[in-house]
Amino acid sequence: MNKKVRLIMKKIKKWTALLLSFTLLTPFAFLYACKDDTANSSQPQSSISDNSSSLPESDSESDFIDSSESFEDSSSDTESSSSSMNSSSSSSVSKPPVNDSSSTVSSTAQYIRLTGDSVNVRAGAGTDYAVLGSAEKGTMYAVIGKSGAWYKTYYKNKTAYVYASYASVFTLEKSENKNVEKVVSEAYKLLGVPYVYGAVRVHDGKGKLLAGFTAQKFDCSSLVQYVFYKGANKLLDVNTRTQVKQGKYVAKNNLQRGDCIFFTNESRQYNTGIERIGHVGIYLGDNYILHTSSDYARIEKISAQRWKFYVEARRFL
Repeated sequence: MNKKVRLIMKKIKKWTALLLSFTLLTPFAFLYACKDDTANSSQPQSSISDNSSSLPESDSESDFIDSSESFEDSSSDTESSSSSMNSSSSSSVSKPPVNDSSSTVSSTAQYIRLTGDSVNVRAGAGTDYAVLGSAEKGTMYAVIGKSGAWYKTYYKNKTAYVYASYASVFTLEKSENKNVEKVVSEAYKLLGVPYVYGAVRVHDGKGKLLAGFTAQKFDCSSLVQYVFYKGANKLLDVNTRTQVKQGKYVAKNNLQRGDCIFFTNESRQYNTGIERIGHVGIYLGDNYILHTSSDYARIEKISAQRWKFYVEARRFL
């Protein structure tokens, strides 16, 4: 019995020793297994240092944000862009405003110069429309539109059309002053209106409207008075010799669109003072003038002879 007990006790001791050995070794094995991780944690955060040469040079958070925004911008027009990317970029990237060409105002004014003789000016864009009048070669009109092969313009206070094959186009710079352009636009409508010396003025120079006025006939000073009143509500006096006292003096080398140029003429050139003045026209730029003289209201280049009659220029706006 004692022998069996001793044998059992021996086995118990053996197993106990084995268990104690296993228990003591396990923590060391665990510590050994964590040793490399602890060592790695002491290294710089760039843990993929062996492959760092294949990464982009800049990998900061801000760079990645810029990169994603650029990608969104470049892919926003493609069908493959996801809705989630579009929604995220719209909150972080402000798109440039769309350029609405319909709201763009042109900085130049278009004109036509007739290239044929006795060109018909019609009431509509086609030969079936009534002929309002005819114009000789070189006559100039403002272009206010185009319908097919017809230029839209003004003629004797009416909208009119000229066949494009009988006209060439040129342009002049517009004024930055909107009131100047309004005045010039009113003058366009009078092209072709007959010249009548002493035509009744639209007002007395102080704003009182005059009986008997009609926009179907003008002399030079009544035309200028009318378009400044109609286009800019500007009151000018009743003739050239009083109008020249108004506004601001402008040197000949500083003429601008909308300025009024005062000339002498054959019958007044030897007079003195303001009595020399006998004609006025509206300067359009690039040596062009809109005026009426002896026949009808027209646009024309200032001739060398008319420049010899130059007296003074005034700016009313």
